[in-house]
Amino acid sequence: MEAGIRLDDHQPDAAARRVDDGLIYRGKRLINWDPVLGTAVSDLEVEKEEEDGTLWEIRYPLIDKSGYLTVATTRPETMLGDVAVAVNPDDQRYAGFVGKEVELPLTGRRIPVIADASVDKTFGTGGVKITPAHDFNDYEIGTRHGLAPLEIFTLDAKINANAPEKYRGLDRYAARKAVLADLRAAGLVAAEKAHKMIVPRCGRTGEVVEPMLTDQWFVAMTEPAPAGHPFFPGKSFRDICLAAVNASLPDPKTGEPVSIGFVPEHWTSWYNNWLENVHDWCISRQLWWGHRIPAWYDDAGNVFVARNAEEAAKKAGKPAHVLQQDEDVLDTWFSSALWCHSTLGWPQETQELRFFLPSSVLVTGFDIISFWVVRMVMMTTYFTGKIPFRDVYINSIVRDGEGQKMSKSKGNILDPLDLIDGTNLEDLVVKSVSGLMLEKQRETIEKRMRKQFPQGIPAFGADALRFTFASLATFGRTLNFDLNRCEGYRNFCNKLWNAARFVLMNVEGKDVGLDEAKPLTLSIADRWIIAELQDVEEEVAEQLEQYRFDLAARAIYEFVWNYYCDWYVELAKVDLARGDEAAQRGTRRTLVRVLETILRLAHPIIPFITEELWHSIGPLAGRVGNSISVAPYPKADFSHRDPTASTQVATLIALVESCRSLRGEMGMSPAQRVSALITGDVAAVGIGALKDYLRVMAKLSDVQLVDQLPHSDTPVQVVHSLRLMLDVKVDPVAERQRLSKEVTRLEREIASINAKLANASFVDRAPAQIVAQERERLAGFLATLEKVKPQLERLSA
Repeated sequence: MEAGIRLDDHQPDAAARRVDDGLIYRGKRLINWDPVLGTAVSDLEVEKEEEDGTLWEIRYPLIDKSGYLTVATTRPETMLGDVAVAVNPDDQRYAGFVGKEVELPLTGRRIPVIADASVDKTFGTGGVKITPAHDFNDYEIGTRHGLAPLEIFTLDAKINANAPEKYRGLDRYAARKAVLADLRAAGLVAAEKAHKMIVPRCGRTGEVVEPMLTDQWFVAMTEPAPAGHPFFPGKSFRDICLAAVNASLPDPKTGEPVSIGFVPEHWTSWYNNWLENVHDWCISRQLWWGHRIPAWYDDAGNVFVARNAEEAAKKAGKPAHVLQQDEDVLDTWFSSALWCHSTLGWPQETQELRFFLPSSVLVTGFDIISFWVVRMVMMTTYFTGKIPFRDVYINSIVRDGEGQKMSKSKGNILDPLDLIDGTNLEDLVVKSVSGLMLEKQRETIEKRMRKQFPQGIPAFGADALRFTFASLATFGRTLNFDLNRCEGYRNFCNKLWNAARFVLMNVEGKDVGLDEAKPLTLSIADRWIIAELQDVEEEVAEQLEQYRFDLAARAIYEFVWNYYCDWYVELAKVDLARGDEAAQRGTRRTLVRVLETILRLAHPIIPFITEELWHSIGPLAGRVGNSISVAPYPKADFSHRDPTASTQVATLIALVESCRSLRGEMGMSPAQRVSALITGDVAAVGIGALKDYLRVMAKLSDVQLVDQLPHSDTPVQVVHSLRLMLDVKVDPVAERQRLSKEVTRLEREIASINAKLANASFVDRAPAQIVAQERERLAGFLATLEKVKPQLERLSA
């Protein structure tokens, strides 16, 4: 990137260009206002939550003294700014009221009764008060009926001079109490009912926002660009954004059609729906948290938007010192929307802009699709004619282990650095309660943190944390972060490290097959692990292409842990102990080269440990370079697939597991050495070549291939076309007693868990993970019981 290119260098340029194009304007419109922060708030920053409230029914007397029109409202204090009462034109209850006037209680003002189809006949009484200056729906109704809005709140949410003197200066909630008291005294409160209501709160402060009529700067989202625009004449921002995703836009250099894709694809409809219903974007804010709006005013109030004060002075025809710059700042999302092209040197046609725009992928959360994604598409495409990126990968929003949204006010945010480096309990508590929005939450948060992390947080390392989040990167909207997952992937990193130590110890000072001229022989185990490697390389490539990082991580995890470490390393020990020089050379080369490929395969997910190990393993595999990050990413070579070796090792693994299962069924010590007897189609399987592996892996004294298994009470396992038993003499009486006790124990455990799960109180109140754990235990006991009962029945017979 060119030296000196800064994002804030281009704010005035971008704003001025769009003002010149007629797409940014200043006007008085209804916006969300946070009376605590004292600033406009984006619709996207307003969190709407369902809360318990009250619905008041208030009588508005008709001017002709013929009765009342009763309206329903959740905000009685705003009636001081009413300019009408509205009913649905199809509501026969009020057919005779339309066109009449009512007296607005407590004010002495007369306001009309109007009919509007947007009024919900089923809400409250069917009659609603219309306060255009302080309600978005009312503002739309007022605009349709030509009603002038009446503002009754100051910017700090107190009653202003447009209301009766009695209420002036009262806070909005104090005003509510006063208004209700006076209405009750006048006999005008017809009813008060509990009511579930949606309350809009500012995401930063938690304060209830007020719709306010204020002068703000806006981006026109549906106005057409000028006819002279170099890329999109006559197209609005909405048109451009929709075309960029749903159709395609021609690349301004090549003419090639390009478009943006969402991953997962279903977020495209969310993007489209937001744009179809888009309003003009309020870009001015009253807190100095962003770039100052590049607009200057003269004494007469004329405004001049320019790139700097000198240009504004030239436009005004007046000295710069007599002009006053606008005190508002740009919405930070306006600045962020310029990121893709501004950081590459725009408006100059830099080499970086030509090469890196569009970029390949944007990774972000669904909660800022409309905050940021839409606006980057809008800004970059409008100014450059190019889309900013080709794919938008929407990751899940991280929640805590209980599924709660992480927020400062709840004190359930975890600092990733604390997970990487570890932290003690006291430091963790201090961090969790610092800078609270609501100080009253301090004690609750402290108790929660001390209960959840009594020993603090251990150090998991950056790789374990990265692997955890990769494994959780499903296409779901949210993911629950479980600290225990970090521990599991830390163990994985340790497993990989120890495997590398084993390999280095066993190849140190020995031939690892770098000289291709020397003969080498690959064993069954070598051919098998090389074949399996091609499958995992293919799967990881496919999953990364589809942005399924969770499935790619799982494939790597299973291959490293279950195939390479648990099986191949153990089989390699057998080969290194028995083979000739060519065979040992082949095994050493396979150990090294498969591990080196694993490191490159896993590097995007766990970059630190793989980088460290690669500098030791890479040269042994014939790889040289300054970093693993610039080494080629593994690609599957299907010529290395070996169905024979894969079938043989699959059979071997099944035989080893069967031997272990038989030991468990018979209560034998894992250290006890016995012979294994095998019968069946041993020639087809090639079991003779597996005998040494089986003897070592299953800790057997011998492996005998026999024509027929002896008649015995000893349990038998069936493995594919083979039958296997351990050559152990069984005392039928003692074995029956042992199995009977085991059946009794299992049935007792099953009955106990079933009783727990049948208890609705336990299922509803216990943490979800505890209930799931009990169900898992139950399944395990049932599976064991199914194995033990047939053995007992056979012995009893």
